[in-house]
Amino acid sequence: MSTLTHHPTPAPAEPATDTRPRATARRAPGNALLSKGIVNGLLLLAACYTLMPVSWLLIAATKNHRDLFATSGFTLGGFNLLANLRHLFTVDDGIYLRWFGNSLLYSVVGSAASTLICVATGYAFDKYDFKGKEKLFGLVLGGVLVPSTVIQLPMYLLATKAGIVDTYWALLLPALVNPFGVYLARVFSEGYVPGEVLEAARVDGAGELRTFARIALPMLGPGFMTIFLFSFTASWNNFFGALVMLNDDHLYPVNLGLFMWNSLTQQQPEFYSLVITGSLVAVLPLIAAFVCLQRFWRSGLTAGAVK
Repeated sequence: MSTLTHHPTPAPAEPATDTRPRATARRAPGNALLSKGIVNGLLLLAACYTLMPVSWLLIAATKNHRDLFATSGFTLGGFNLLANLRHLFTVDDGIYLRWFGNSLLYSVVGSAASTLICVATGYAFDKYDFKGKEKLFGLVLGGVLVPSTVIQLPMYLLATKAGIVDTYWALLLPALVNPFGVYLARVFSEGYVPGEVLEAARVDGAGELRTFARIALPMLGPGFMTIFLFSFTASWNNFFGALVMLNDDHLYPVNLGLFMWNSLTQQQPEFYSLVITGSLVAVLPLIAAFVCLQRFWRSGLTAGAVK
């Protein structure tokens, strides 16, 4: 008689449980606050590092000659700013005002002409097709890689041949060439000027020059101001070019004039106050330019980001 063996029915297997920790959908508030604090701390350090020379210059410009050397750099002395400014604007028959006006001439007029040339050139590289366009544009970009100090001696020799050394043209004409501005202008033209708008203007009978002046140039306003700001800053800080090209102190820009005053401080220490106060005044146009034009160049930074 056979015996039946009863095999129990196995229980259904339970689903496997994933014991790995799940990534939280949100970062913990503590980590977010820590990251924000680190970023803000680094930005604060960068701001202090950037503003420290300007703050020292502002404090030093308020001191008289004795307090300038008797007190530490960030210690206030007697308030002598107005007297320092009066002395600055009247010494040597007001030569500083002449230097300041020269810098405005070189920077404003030269930068405006250079920017217009750059915008027109970048627009042409973007909107027109011609033989060897990309090779020519590559040659222009090659000019960005050449430091300006390297070409000062060849430019001086060319200016000597042209007879413009020690004239305003010696600084105004070289400022018209700006390869980086041409590159930026092409980028702005690609991002701000639709080809369809230009075609519509041509269908309406507008010529190429009128199309550029009436339609493309207003659209390129942010790009124009951005390139102008870069060119203005470079021209205002152009020291070596003026040192090579100019001998007449009545043609000096303000930075070269301050350098010449600073070279006299060993024999005439009273020029220290003039150099410091003059440096403070020379910074003001750059600050004013960035503050007044910031809405243009900030919008220009996003050119081409969205198609």
